[in-house]
Amino acid sequence: MADLYTLDDLDLGSLKGKRVFVRVDFNVPMSEAGEVLDATRIEEVVPTLRELREAGCILLLASHAGRPKGKRDPRYSLRPVVAKLSEILQCGARFAEDCVGEEVEKIAREMDEGDVLLLENLRFHAGEEKNDPAFADQLAALAEAFVDDAFGSAHRAHASVVGVPERLQRKAAGRLLTREVEALGKLLGEPERPFAAILGGAKIEGKIDTLENLLPRLDMLLLGGGMANTFLAAQGLDVGGSLYEPDRLDMAREILERARSKGIEVLLPTDVVVTESLDLPDPDSRTVAADRIPSTGKAVDIGPATRKAFAEAVGRAKTLFWNGPLGVFEKPPFDAGTREVALALASCPGFSVIGGGETVAAAHQAEVTDRIGHVSTGGGASLEFLAGKTLPGVAVLEKGK
Repeated sequence: MADLYTLDDLDLGSLKGKRVFVRVDFNVPMSEAGEVLDATRIEEVVPTLRELREAGCILLLASHAGRPKGKRDPRYSLRPVVAKLSEILQCGARFAEDCVGEEVEKIAREMDEGDVLLLENLRFHAGEEKNDPAFADQLAALAEAFVDDAFGSAHRAHASVVGVPERLQRKAAGRLLTREVEALGKLLGEPERPFAAILGGAKIEGKIDTLENLLPRLDMLLLGGGMANTFLAAQGLDVGGSLYEPDRLDMAREILERARSKGIEVLLPTDVVVTESLDLPDPDSRTVAADRIPSTGKAVDIGPATRKAFAEAVGRAKTLFWNGPLGVFEKPPFDAGTREVALALASCPGFSVIGGGETVAAAHQAEVTDRIGHVSTGGGASLEFLAGKTLPGVAVLEKGK
């Protein structure tokens, strides 16, 4: 476990009236009308922001949004976030039309204790993703201390993530980032057994390193979603028109062999829900055995027998990690498998962790997030952390660095 500088190390009393650069992740979904559709990422950093405000700090909040490719693009402006931020924080947060430059510096100098300023999208400048030294200098010059509460960006060596804390002596992980590292670290330490992992989503790609690193620690491995189709095909089953990765069959066979050689209980779908087309307003569907998928059928969810087997395995776990939906959950009725497993996870007495992205959306859809041990805000970051990789945004906050 990394020993990080936290807010407890900052001596917040001495930062009264000082400007603090807070890296947040406000890359939130928005409607065409500019309304925040899901404020979870804003709500998650509220404890850190309130603690800093109560200490009399001046807050400069910095985030990216979308992929504007280093140029100003109104589609990716963070301006619409200010209203929701003000509502949640119960304060009049202000907005800066840029994240660097004379105007931003002027606003920052004139701010009072407890004031909150949201800077414009960091990625409107190419220097952010390039970790350009000059751009990092400009960002760091805005403040006297740095706090990172954007775990979802911790795996990216960008200017606001590593460049700024390298230039400011006073730096710390916020409460959210600290909680993420502690919760995910439990899975890599000495997790209480049995330890189960549920992996779903469309592809093995992106999860390979995580699976490799977790495998020696696991007692149970449950595979669903499009990923499971590749494992079924690797066992010689005909998956019909289902999504799968033909170039990953050898890898899937190797993973299965390694798991079995270590005595890991592997659960693959024994039945699946198939449809001829997902494009129809009311697509047809039926449940078939996993070895009876029709040539034109597409497996789009785990079947009832598999849901029951997965739920039973989840109930036996003392530690559990879940990443990736088990079907096309965004298109009911093909959310049934994901929903049933989510409910089983919520009832599991052990310590459970959900990886970010679609898995969190699925947990919200099943209304179980408040009954999960830890809901990670970073999809890619959580996978890289569990793969044993060094996250630049975490490493830069380690004590002694």
